[in-house]
Amino acid sequence: MSDTSDDEVGLLHGLATTRSIRRYREEPIPDDDLATILFSATRAPTGSNRQNFRFLVLRDGPRAVEAKAMLGRTFRAGWEEKQRTDGYDRGSGDDEDSPKARMARTMQHFVDNFERTPVVVLACVRRRHQRLIDGASIYPACQNLLLAARALGYGGVLTGWHATVDAELRALLDIPDDYEIAATIPLGRPVGGHGPVRRRPLGELVFDDGWGRSAAWAVDPEGTRFTQAGPPPPSDRAAR
Repeated sequence: MSDTSDDEVGLLHGLATTRSIRRYREEPIPDDDLATILFSATRAPTGSNRQNFRFLVLRDGPRAVEAKAMLGRTFRAGWEEKQRTDGYDRGSGDDEDSPKARMARTMQHFVDNFERTPVVVLACVRRRHQRLIDGASIYPACQNLLLAARALGYGGVLTGWHATVDAELRALLDIPDDYEIAATIPLGRPVGGHGPVRRRPLGELVFDDGWGRSAAWAVDPEGTRFTQAGPPPPSDRAAR
């Protein structure tokens, strides 16, 4: 199904095809679409229904421009470090057609053009408990946001490289001390498009009646394609 400006993406189809999008066309997201995306995000569940999250949207205002420049610098530094430590220019990265090399090109484009991203959303959550519990009240909303963007023909990616400029962002944008920036989510109209995501086989990720016990019913849909990334599956799984 092609992306359109209307919500024509079925829920299950959207869940299986919402990719992390890091290349965007230089066109704004209209107010109505942005409102729909954020409305969907705010429908997510939170602990005790407190809705202790806030979304700070950065578009083209003076502070937004400054914040995007700040984020662009730290994203480039973050990618430079990851590229070096994860060896994106070694091994299969030497093959320009490999998934590793394609990812490296996409990431380089992403960080080099960060300031041109049409919309950047800072997902913030009020500090109440420990990080894991607080995250349960913000990350479902982030996923809702990305799925709503997908439904309207946009795309985005949940990132965390804002952490190194957290204090500067707070000062610039007047973010209260009791709120944590839990994620930075760039959004825009994709260059390219969404499509089936690749993940590990269901049987490696789902157990039944005990850790490591395979679930005979956990069968991937016909035609599913799997990721080549990540660590090897555990070798000490219980006998089938």
